[in-house]
Amino acid sequence: MNPIEIRLATIIDLETLRKLSIQTFTETFESVNTAENLANYIEKSFNTKQLSTEILNVNSAFYIAYSNEEPIGYIKINSNEAQTEPIDINALEIHRIYVINPFYGKSIGQLLLQKAIDIALNNNSSMIWLGVWEENKRALQFYNKHGFVIFDKHIFRLGNDEQTDLLMKIKIQ
Repeated sequence: MNPIEIRLATIIDLETLRKLSIQTFTETFESVNTAENLANYIEKSFNTKQLSTEILNVNSAFYIAYSNEEPIGYIKINSNEAQTEPIDINALEIHRIYVINPFYGKSIGQLLLQKAIDIALNNNSSMIWLGVWEENKRALQFYNKHGFVIFDKHIFRLGNDEQTDLLMKIKIQ
C-alpha cells in the first residue's frame, strides 16, 4: 500500500471534502436507510454553504487522508463551543470519521483516530468523545478496540428517522 498522508483541510479543499463526505456517508448508510432520508441528510449536511461554515469555524478542523494524492477518508473534530453536545468544554469531539470502502481494514481509520488523539494531547483535552449509531456494529467494534466506552446516548435524526447514537469516550489525560 502507498504511504498515507493526512493533511489539514482548508477552504481550498471544499469540493474534495464535499465529494468525499457524500461518498463515504452513502457507502456507509445507504443499505440501512431510505433513499429519501439519505438524500435529505446529504443535502442538509454536505452542501457547499454548510461545509464552508464548518471548515471556517476556528473550533473545528477537518483532516483528509490521501493515498497517491487521492482522498480516501477524513475526520472532523470539534472543540469548545463547536461540540455538538455540551459534554465537556475541555473535551475534543470526533464529529465525523469516514473511510472509502476500498480502504476498509487498511488502518486508515486508526491513523485518523491517532491524529485526533495527538491533537487532544497537544491541547490538553480531558477526553475524546463521539456519537455512533447503535446499529453501526463495525464502528462500535472499532471504538471498543481502541478503548472507547459508552457513557450516554442521544437521538440522531436522519431525515424523518430518529436513530439512537451511543455516546462513547476515552480519557486522554
